[in-house]
Amino acid sequence: MRRKRYTNLDDVQNMKSWDHFVRWQKARRTRGKDYSFVIPKETNVDLEFLKTNSTQTSVTWIGHATFLIQMGGLNIVTDPVWANRMGLHPRLAPPGLTISQLPRIDVVLISHSHYDHLHFYSIRRLKGNPLFLVPVGLGNKFLTRGFSKVEEFHWWGEKKLKDVLFSFVPAQHWSKRTPWDTNRSHWGGWIISSLREDQKIHFVGDSGYFSGFQEIGNSFEIDYVLMPIGAYDPEWFMGPQHVSPEEAVQAFLDLRAKKFIPMHYSTFRLADDTPLEALYRLQNEWKRRNLEKERLQILMFGETLKI
Repeated sequence: MRRKRYTNLDDVQNMKSWDHFVRWQKARRTRGKDYSFVIPKETNVDLEFLKTNSTQTSVTWIGHATFLIQMGGLNIVTDPVWANRMGLHPRLAPPGLTISQLPRIDVVLISHSHYDHLHFYSIRRLKGNPLFLVPVGLGNKFLTRGFSKVEEFHWWGEKKLKDVLFSFVPAQHWSKRTPWDTNRSHWGGWIISSLREDQKIHFVGDSGYFSGFQEIGNSFEIDYVLMPIGAYDPEWFMGPQHVSPEEAVQAFLDLRAKKFIPMHYSTFRLADDTPLEALYRLQNEWKRRNLEKERLQILMFGETLKI
């Protein structure tokens, strides 16, 4: 029986040909980019709070798409990647927290199968015995590695744990870990909802700009959105799969979220944009649209936002 291949809304295709890739690599050799600027690291991490907190919602940025989210007495990690390098390039900055500094993890959320979002060596080192919530088609990769607490989700699927509701929502992306499994598992983002405090955090994962942001915004009253802003250059190549900083702001408005926390930049060199470029374009677009300064919350690595 043929295995299913998953698609985007409106059947938007993200895959590029080998000729596209060669064109990109040839062009990038002529572009000298400065990657020396990285987001600074929080020097006063309150590890005692993170270890003992069971009542207050908090968001701690570890790097790239990896966050520690505490909500409803649960310790949640998104897309856990503590890798020192990605492909040929070393990590631009160390993680905001080491794995040993984390509390015991209850839930791990996976957005899709790409290596910069799913790093099994990191997952094996997490404390506790977490439940893995993953896109449909990805569960078998966990089961074959000995992880038994795994549940798969289609878009709009939900899981309630204690007083927290996890909802898997659409994104515009693709998936691949080997030459043979392109789009054999799905991709998406997660809405993490505190039923007790009526708080909602949207972890977008990886996405190009698409109409689904409006649909998600119409379905949830989102307080904080963890939105990617990096890996967009060259836009002719990356556009369908990674929002530019300007598109990220439009997506934020489509979602009708209250506050924007940028992610997916300043950690790995995945494309030709630099961390400073991504941040500069985000802040310029924020000013151009006359959005309130306090709605944009730029975190340092290891910084904890207490909600």
